[in-house]
Amino acid sequence: MSKLPEAPAKPVPVPDWARQLSVLLDGAIRIPGTELRIGLDPILGALLPELGDALTAVLSLTLLVVAYRERVPKPVLLRMLLNIALDAGLGAIPVLGDVFDFAFKANEKNLALIERHRGDPTQPATLGDRLLVAGVALAAVGLVALPLVLFYLLLKFVRS
Repeated sequence: MSKLPEAPAKPVPVPDWARQLSVLLDGAIRIPGTELRIGLDPILGALLPELGDALTAVLSLTLLVVAYRERVPKPVLLRMLLNIALDAGLGAIPVLGDVFDFAFKANEKNLALIERHRGDPTQPATLGDRLLVAGVALAAVGLVALPLVLFYLLLKFVRS
């Protein structure tokens, strides 16, 4: 008698901490008298130019790790990285970047991508998956470092 294949396991829910991080960065505080919400991403970007954007970009990368664990397809991982890169890169522009951070909400977008595209997390990651994520992480670190390097060069230029 042949054995019937087991039904694939249901994907586990996205971890609560990932949802809370997304809310904290993109919409933790409701602006009184409106339905608009603001998170730590634009606030830290305004209070700590360059450093705040770099810090929130690093925090945003943790959602990329969640997506990898949830077996999100590679093109979606790259889309998530693009969201993080846009958020960090454009967010580093004084004032205009903070308005962009407030409106764009990269972490909410990335959380929605994880929920929509996650696969079967019981499947082992392939070498290609690992290499892709390593390359994406390396590129992301470079993108996070870019605003800091630009700030340093600007500071050096102003002092000379």
